[in-house]
Amino acid sequence: MKIRDIEVINLRFEYPPERRFHYAGGICTGRLTSLIRVDTDEGAVGLGSVYSHPDLVRTIVEGQLRPLLVGADPLEIESCWQRCYTLTRWYGRKGAAVSVLGGIDIALWDIKGKVEGKRICDLLGPVKESVPAYASGLLWKREVAELKDEAQSHLGQGFLGVKMRLGKDRSYDLAALEAVREAIGPEVRLMVDGNARYSLGEARRMAAAWLATGVFWLEEPFAPERPDAFRDLRPSIPGIPLAAGENEFGRQGFKELVDGDVVDIAQPDCCRCGGLTEALRIAEDAAERDVKIAPHTWSDAVALTANMHFVAATPHALTVEVDQTGNPFIEELLVDGPRIVAGQAVLPKGPGLGVELNPDTVRKYTVPRGRATPPGNYSDMVFM
Repeated sequence: MKIRDIEVINLRFEYPPERRFHYAGGICTGRLTSLIRVDTDEGAVGLGSVYSHPDLVRTIVEGQLRPLLVGADPLEIESCWQRCYTLTRWYGRKGAAVSVLGGIDIALWDIKGKVEGKRICDLLGPVKESVPAYASGLLWKREVAELKDEAQSHLGQGFLGVKMRLGKDRSYDLAALEAVREAIGPEVRLMVDGNARYSLGEARRMAAAWLATGVFWLEEPFAPERPDAFRDLRPSIPGIPLAAGENEFGRQGFKELVDGDVVDIAQPDCCRCGGLTEALRIAEDAAERDVKIAPHTWSDAVALTANMHFVAATPHALTVEVDQTGNPFIEELLVDGPRIVAGQAVLPKGPGLGVELNPDTVRKYTVPRGRATPPGNYSDMVFM
C-alpha cells in the first residue's frame, strides 16, 4: 500500500451576530479548522485534523509534505513522522509545521485501524467503550446569572464536569465562580481556565476563592512564557492541580512543562502537538513524573475523536474536552457526532477513528482552494 495523495480541506464558519461570544481575546466572530485527507492506492482513506493557521496548513502540506510522502507506506507511521519532522525541524519544532505533521499522523493512524479492522484505541491499549468528558464553555458573560443557565444546560446534556473562563476582573471572577458552583452543585467537577491573564499577585489573591469552590484544576493562569509563575503559585493553592499545554508543541515542549515541575496535568492536543504518535510519547514522559493527561480540544469532531482514542489508550489520562460554544465543526461535522452519556464520551465502534464526515457540512463550510482566510476573530486565531 502506498500514499497516493494528501488533501487539505479548510473550513470556516461565521457566527451570526446574536451568537457571537465574548472571551479574553475579544468578540469571537467565527471558527476555523483544517481537515487532512490521505488517500492510498488501495482505496483506504484516512482523516486527520489540524488546528492552526489554515493558509499555512495548505502551504506546508502542498508545498513540502505531500511531495515527500506520496509513494510512502502509510502503515509505516513512525517513519513518515520522522521524515516530516526532520524536513520541517528548522522552522517547525513549535507551531504550524508540527501541527500539520500531526494532522497527517492522525490520518495514518486512521488508515492503520481500517486496514487492521480495529479502532485506534484498541491498537494502542485495552478495550474501552467510553472516556470521561467535560463541557467546555462558560465564556465571559455580561450578566453572571447567564452562567448559571448555561452550566445547568451542560448538566442536562449529560456532562458531569464543566470548564469556565476567568481572568476578566476580580469582581467578575469571584461572582462567576460562586454562580457556577451554585448552579452545578458540589459533586460536579469545576475546571477553571485563567486565559493566561493573571499576574502572580492577582492569582494569589484569587487562591482562597478557588480553594473554597473546590476547583478541580486551574488551567493557564499565566502565559506559557512564565513557567516560574506557575511554580511560585503552588504554595497558595494546595491540592489544586495546575494544567497547561494548548500553547505547547511537540515532545520537547511538553518535557519543559513536565520536567520543569510547571504542571500537574499536561494538555497535549493531537491536532496541535504533533499527532497521536507524539501525544503518546508526551504521555509516556508525563507518566514518569506522575503528571496526568487531559487533552485540549477546541477545533472539530475529528480532533475530538482522536483525543478520545488517545485518552482511552492512556491509563493516566483524566478526561477529554468537548467544545460547547455552538461550534458546527463539533456538532455537525460527522454523520454520528459526539455522544455524552452520564459524563462519558462514547467512542465510535468502527475501525480507525470510526468517523464519517457529513458531506453537507463539509460542502457548506469549505473555503475554496486559492482563497485566503477572511478577516475575523476566530477565538484562538485573529486576522485583521
